[in-house]
Amino acid sequence: MNLVEWLQRLMTNFGAEWIMWVLIALSVVSVAIMLERAWFYWSLREDLPQLAVRLRDTLRQGDLGQAQKNLEASSSVEAAVVVAGLMEADRGPQAAEEAMAGAKALQKMRLERRLAFLGTLGNNAPFIGLFGTVVGVVKAFEGLAHESTSQAQGSTAAPQEVMAAIAEALVATAVGLAVAIPAVVAFNYFSRHSKSILGNTEALSRVLMAHLVGKPAPAAPAAQAEE
Repeated sequence: MNLVEWLQRLMTNFGAEWIMWVLIALSVVSVAIMLERAWFYWSLREDLPQLAVRLRDTLRQGDLGQAQKNLEASSSVEAAVVVAGLMEADRGPQAAEEAMAGAKALQKMRLERRLAFLGTLGNNAPFIGLFGTVVGVVKAFEGLAHESTSQAQGSTAAPQEVMAAIAEALVATAVGLAVAIPAVVAFNYFSRHSKSILGNTEALSRVLMAHLVGKPAPAAPAAQAEE
């Protein structure tokens, strides 16, 4: 038995059913990730314009402590990043900007967590279904070959076994597409939402930087008169 015959027998013995079970398992995992990400993004909701107004007002009053308390009361990503800048505001604008850049990078990792799985599944689930289709087609042709050799007279009617194998092959393709389409839609939606949140974070951090950069420098002590 050569390699081709061994692989053919392996595929026909197992069939495409196990591939569909794999796709169903991956679909369950992807749905769980979608629900978890949807809840996570929902928990980060914040009225950003109102938050920016409150931050601007407290900064103009020179009350950095109150500004930090207001932002710490918010669960949004935007507030968490600006809080990191406020904690370093006493060290100058450059230190605050660097602190916010680091906090933004950490928040970006939180926002994009598990999205790679959805993107990978959306791109590869059709190929997994296609693999099941190939297995089903190989099984169908083998059944057709056995049927033709076992019958003495020629028959144009497709045997039931061949039709069942072709149906199994088509079901594998359909399952692959059914798993991939929701994963792609969710990946694109969450990716756009993540970019929107990061854009809002940049806008709110600019409010703090405008205050720190435009803050008047303390007046120099008057020179003592020479005696």
